[in-house]
Amino acid sequence: MKLNWGTAIVIAFIGFISFIMYFVISMNTDKSLDHDLVNENYYKQELEYQNDIDKETNSKSLVSKLTWKKTPEGMVVNFPKDLDYKSIKGKVFLYRPSNKQLDFETTISLSNHNLLIPDKRLLDGRWNIKIDWNYKDTNYMFKEDILY
Repeated sequence: MKLNWGTAIVIAFIGFISFIMYFVISMNTDKSLDHDLVNENYYKQELEYQNDIDKETNSKSLVSKLTWKKTPEGMVVNFPKDLDYKSIKGKVFLYRPSNKQLDFETTISLSNHNLLIPDKRLLDGRWNIKIDWNYKDTNYMFKEDILY
């Protein structure tokens, strides 16, 4: 049987549309590709954005900066040594862009200038860390995208 060019174009269109439909359906039903990239309180967070900018500006004015490092025990957050660690209060929020079930928040409670976040709470990969802390009525914020 001979195909003419009209029949070949129709078959090509049907094949292309079938491929696109298969691709769309498989992408929408595959749960491993389901990523939560936006915070649920997005609008509330945007309204507080100027406060966050002010807190980050305060952090940049510190003599020594807040740092972090990965250790076998977990992630150690080092607060500035020139501040009295007993007066540091606040929260640490770790956000995992690929899986919101792994997000968690912890209160800052220091026995020295270091805060340890246990390794069992953190999986390897990308995290967004946000440390919102207060020292003697001045608010500070540290935000960074990290690879753990």
